[in-house]
Amino acid sequence: MTIRATNQADVIPLRPLPTAADPAPQDLPREPLWRDLVGEVLRRERRAQGRTLKDVSEASRISMAYLSEVERGRKEASSEVLAAAAQALGLTLADILALAGERLVSLTAARTRSRPRPLGTAGGHRSVRTTGPVRPTGPAGPMGGVLLAA
Repeated sequence: MTIRATNQADVIPLRPLPTAADPAPQDLPREPLWRDLVGEVLRRERRAQGRTLKDVSEASRISMAYLSEVERGRKEASSEVLAAAAQALGLTLADILALAGERLVSLTAARTRSRPRPLGTAGGHRSVRTTGPVRPTGPAGPMGGVLLAA
């Protein structure tokens, strides 16, 4: 076996391969990336305060070039960098993450509405699982545990 043959591992796709019935990928909005959402929030908050990139860069002690790349979604910032940028904007890390989470929910909802549902999926959810131990189901539903939709 050659080195080239040993380096050719089977690749497992992260998403199922499209079928003929699926809409073309260019017809669906792209799934949002977390770094894009966080960057949007940082830029929107900075501009809403009428502040320059240089001003926030100096206040947060993050290089202007790096902060610009974070805002444009080109870099995946660490929690320390995000906390410093948030503090420079007078916000907390929780504020930044909550705003990005809200945006993710709205974009995901819009994306789900634009995609036809496969047969056999109620409400567009693929699976439901419970956290914690499985308990008997009574007339009011599962006893304990929280239902999570995946």
